[in-house]
Amino acid sequence: MATLKDVVARRPIAATIRLTVPAGAARPAPPVGPALGQYRLNLMAFCKDFNARTQKYKPDTPMAVTITAYKDNTFEFTVKSPSVTWFLKKAAGIESGSGRPGHTVVSSIMLSHVYEIAKVKQSDPFCKHMPLEAICKSIIGTANSMGIQVVKDL
Repeated sequence: MATLKDVVARRPIAATIRLTVPAGAARPAPPVGPALGQYRLNLMAFCKDFNARTQKYKPDTPMAVTITAYKDNTFEFTVKSPSVTWFLKKAAGIESGSGRPGHTVVSSIMLSHVYEIAKVKQSDPFCKHMPLEAICKSIIGTANSMGIQVVKDL
């Protein structure tokens, strides 16, 4: 049960915006500008905060961002790590997955790559309570659906 203090402190939410923005390259141009502008949010404040939070990643790494816009024109945002498919494509050295997964193998990666990707994904807000083994199994399933074979050693 929420206390009175929590109810009073809660702000009405105008929208939840989900974007994919390159790391360190948020600018008030599309796609960021129109998405935030329609809720009258401060574009430059978002761009500066986002670029500061993502400067540890390589430039042009696609970062998933969830922005919560409030009715008083303020916002909060969470930055997630890049998608598993992006990590798998980089590890395998391919541009896209197989057109016929299960029939055609595009590339193969080692189990150690899967483990490294799982360690990065474990820092995500939704995955931090999941065991590393479960995250690895999920990544292996994604690799199989992309036509990437996971082997113990090459």
